[in-house]
Formats: sequence, C-alpha cells, structure tokens
Amino acid sequence: MISKQLWRLRRVLRKLWVRAAGIALLALVALAAAALLRPLIPDEAVERLGEDAVMPLLSILASSMLTVTTFSLTVMVSAHMQASSQITPRSHRLLLEDTTTQTVLATFLGAFVYALTAIILFRSHIYGATAAVVVFGFTVIVVALVILAVLRWIAHLSRLGSLDETLDQVEERVRDTLRRFRHAPTMGARRLADRDDLPAGLTPVACDRGGHVQFVDMAALARMAEDYSTKIYLPYGPGAFCAPGSPVAHIGRSDAALVKAVAEAFTFGPVRTFDQDARFGLTVLSEIASRALSPGLNDPGTAIEVTGRVERLLCEAQPETEPFEPPRGAERIHLHPTTEADLIEDYFHPVARDGAGMIEVALRLQRALNSLKAAAQRTDRPDMDRAARAAQDRLLEHAEAALPLASDREKLRALAKREA
Repeated sequence: MISKQLWRLRRVLRKLWVRAAGIALLALVALAAAALLRPLIPDEAVERLGEDAVMPLLSILASSMLTVTTFSLTVMVSAHMQASSQITPRSHRLLLEDTTTQTVLATFLGAFVYALTAIILFRSHIYGATAAVVVFGFTVIVVALVILAVLRWIAHLSRLGSLDETLDQVEERVRDTLRRFRHAPTMGARRLADRDDLPAGLTPVACDRGGHVQFVDMAALARMAEDYSTKIYLPYGPGAFCAPGSPVAHIGRSDAALVKAVAEAFTFGPVRTFDQDARFGLTVLSEIASRALSPGLNDPGTAIEVTGRVERLLCEAQPETEPFEPPRGAERIHLHPTTEADLIEDYFHPVARDGAGMIEVALRLQRALNSLKAAAQRTDRPDMDRAARAAQDRLLEHAEAALPLASDREKLRALAKREA
C-alpha cells in the first residue's frame, strides 16, 4: 500500500520529459565534474582531448538527434493512433507509458539537449580547456547510450502498436492489478456489503471536482480514523464515477478539518487508471474483443484470443500466500469492494452479447466460464463460481436468440451441461 505522494511520484516518473531531462542534465553535471576533477586531469589529456576534439562530436549529435527524435515521435504517434482506432482508445493511455518507447525517445531527445547545451556552454566560454576533457568523456557515454537506444528501437518498432504488443501490455498491467486486488480486496478496510445501508447521523464528504476515483490513500484514511477515533464509510472505491458535490465518503464526526482531510485522500480524474481499479483492465479487454466482433472488423479470432487471456488472468490471480497487514486504524474503515461478479461481468457480459451470433466465439466463452467454475471450486471461491454460472446463463440467453441453427444451440447447451 503506497501513499498518495508516492503514487503521484510514480505517475510523474512515467512521463517522457522526466527521462529526457535526466539525460540532458549530463551537460550541467559535466560542468560540475570539471571543476572537481581539474587537479586530476593531466596536461597531455587537455592537449589531445580539448575543444577541437569534442566539438565535432557535439555538432553531429545536435544535428542528427533532432531529426531522429522527430522521426521517432512521428512513428510513435502513428502507431498509437492505429492502436486507438483498430483496438480500443483506452490502449493509447497504456502505450504512452511503455517503458521501452519512453527510454528510447528520452535518450534521443536527451542527447540532443545535452549536445546543444554543451555547445552553448563552449561558445559562451563557460567551459574551459580542462572541462573539455570531462565533456569528451560524457559525450562518449551519451554516444554509447544512443547506439544502444537505436538497437532497442529497431527491435521494438516491429511490434509497436501491433495487436499482440498491445494485448501483452494490457494483460501484464491487468495481472499486476489483479494480484494486488486478490492480496487485499478491500485494501485493509472492512467489507461494506451494501453501499446504501449506512448508519444514521454520518457526515458526508463531498467531492469538489468530480470524475473517476483514480486513487484512494487508504493509509492516510486509516491514520485519520485512528487519530479522530471515528469510522469512515467508503461507498465507492477506485474506478467509480462521482458527480461534483456527491458524497464520496461518510464519517462519524462533524469536523471541518477532518472532512477536508478525508476529501484530500481521494484523487479524481477524467479517466480511469489501472493502479487500483481492478475492473478497468477487464473492461479494456472486453472492448478489444467487442471491437474485433464488430461488422467493420469481423475478427472472431481476436475475441477468442482475448478470452483465453482473460481466462488465464482470472484463474491464475490467486491470493498471495503472505498475509496482508493493514495499516493501523484500517479496521475503522468500511469499503464497498469490487467482487468476483464484477470482474466476470465486466468482460463476459459485453462479449457474450456481441459474440452470441458466432458459434466459435460462444463455445470459447463457454469453455472459459467452465474453467473459471473449476478454478473456483479448487480454490474455494464460491463468489466466482456463482458469477461464472450467472454469466453462462446470460450467454445461453443471448445464444438462443442469436444462433440460427438449432444444432449450434444444442451444442452450446451440451457443453455447459457436460462441464458444469
């Protein structure tokens, strides 16, 4: 469980400009290092590796890296737009956080800024003869980084924006989110079964801006509940949409300072994120499968592949063996959690509706739900078993209305009966 500050720091570190700025700072680091290393640099090195030796390298970097960066950005934007139009618009947000793309582009852009900064410092006579030796060493390091980045970029371009690459990234992000969800379904809080069944006399905490709940600082809420000796009720968790002015929490005390502090523990945004929202990843996967089943694409093979990935994700996401230790005061918090039924409904209900008319898709969904029932029985998860059976009933209803052949409908019913 991380704090709100650490969560924000992680989001900032995922930005492209952060990595580019880090490499560009090498020019200023070289200036500081030159002052420190001046007594250690021999005169022979100053004569051989002076400004005349380093300036051509800097000029080549400054001229070529700008072109390479512009070309790479064009390729990245084209690949992301293709993924948004062919797969799902939500995939664009995930691809923007691709570490390989960010590192490569940051290296190119950082090398350009580094070379340009170093040239300016040389022309303004801030760099001396001794500094030129240090800058030469840093320039060799930057050139090596650029060569490695080019090799990585060539290998990565073959998959950038492709369906397989996008599905791999979405699946990996969903796997991490589900693992954390299974480890702590309520993030340490007590389970609130009914969000409308709250004790009387509570003070509502309204959200000012509104939007999707992107992050809940449960550690901070636990400290507040402990310090104020009060209970906090959270009817909506990460991923839920709250209109401006609607209550996002209810507390047992009427204290203005506490109300303000509880409101600040929530982060709202216009879009959902993967970090704490276990349902969002299944929704993205269902969008990919449903779009593949649209008349414009008519690609049932992709829907079948995505269903296999979802089956694997839900079956393998078992609770962690190490027990979760909630923060002190978390027992005073009551949260309406995400359930197994929510996870199964978010994927299987839309895809069952859109793929009910294709027997190959309907059969694959049926087999996946049978696997989930078997996994639920092995791991003693009755909620998953009930949700899978309800999804099967819904699938059969859609199939009865959409499949034209009686033999196909009978085959689907037989599969559910035989493997139930």
